[in-house]
Amino acid sequence: MEFSISDDVTAIRDAIRRICASFGDEYWLTRDREGGFPEAFYDALAKEGWLGICTAEAQGGAGLGIAEAAWMMREIAESGAGLSGASAVHINIFGLQPVAVFGTEAQRDRMIRPIAAGTQKACFGVTEPNTGLNTTQLRLRAEKRGDRYVVNGQKVWISTAQVADNILLLARTTPLEEVTKSTQGLSLFYTPLDRRCAEISEIDKMGRKAVDSNEIFFSDFEIPETDLIGEEGRGFEYILHGMNPERVLIAAEAVGLGYAALARATDYARERIVFNRPIGQNQAIQHPLAVCRAELDAAWLMVMRAAWEYDQGLPCGASANMAKYLAGEAGFNACQQAVMTHGGFGYAKEYHVERYLRESLIPRLAPVSPQLALCFIAEKVLKLPKSY
Repeated sequence: MEFSISDDVTAIRDAIRRICASFGDEYWLTRDREGGFPEAFYDALAKEGWLGICTAEAQGGAGLGIAEAAWMMREIAESGAGLSGASAVHINIFGLQPVAVFGTEAQRDRMIRPIAAGTQKACFGVTEPNTGLNTTQLRLRAEKRGDRYVVNGQKVWISTAQVADNILLLARTTPLEEVTKSTQGLSLFYTPLDRRCAEISEIDKMGRKAVDSNEIFFSDFEIPETDLIGEEGRGFEYILHGMNPERVLIAAEAVGLGYAALARATDYARERIVFNRPIGQNQAIQHPLAVCRAELDAAWLMVMRAAWEYDQGLPCGASANMAKYLAGEAGFNACQQAVMTHGGFGYAKEYHVERYLRESLIPRLAPVSPQLALCFIAEKVLKLPKSY
């Protein structure tokens, strides 16, 4: 087992830190207040090729692994960009993995290359209002008519749909009532997001205003059959190939955000003088911050284990869910403690930690709840009866 940081990872961290240094606290505070996709930040990463870190060299990427990508996403979040910065590029890193695995060579070149280059943006359309995390119950209908599929229905919590050129869409090509297993009859498409047939409404939410979340109403939205990924009816199987790397990357982002909050809290604790001594001299301040550091370091080790397993082609579902759970909790705890360490100033936007706390709820809630991650661990690792 090797714990030292490789020269390649060191180079990645240095490069990402250099880019992020040009987008300081005021940039992200403005984006948090005003909204608007962080185009300049996105373009800076795209210009130097980082959006294709996990993309195969054949499609113009660097061909590196999820482990290297996890370091990259941690550095982005830890820079102070938080989830606003990480979410802006999140789907570029892992989102088209189902296309990479199951798409044709022509599809891979046509669909993945622009995403890796940053010349196109994508969104991921899975969640529906009445199904939540129960993906097998999706009902958005894609009906085959000649050489096209016609889509009607609704999706919700679709990130970056306001700026996306394309959508990776999971839809029912066989009604739920006509399949023998609920995992059957779902098909996966990657296609242009035709706004003439897709009404996109942004959701006003608690944090991460720079990266929009939306509900989409599809009305006779047409998809050419050339945009079907793999075989019709096997879409649920295909999206599983993107779920584990997504869990790993969002866990890395949660850890990075936690480290950012912890750094601000410890700096403040060293500088803030109350009763003629720095508050960081008090164990009531020291101990909670020390716990946060221990939790973040432990979560990061699990992130690296899950990433290593994925990159080695080993089963990584258990590790990915453990990493997501531990990192989500550790990141949230660190952000909450950072606010408490600042006292009343923690509630002030100029100190930034209140923004971190709001954003720390994202990797707890998405893409899977902590409770469902624990259910997976209970069933798959502890061999307990399935509870849902």
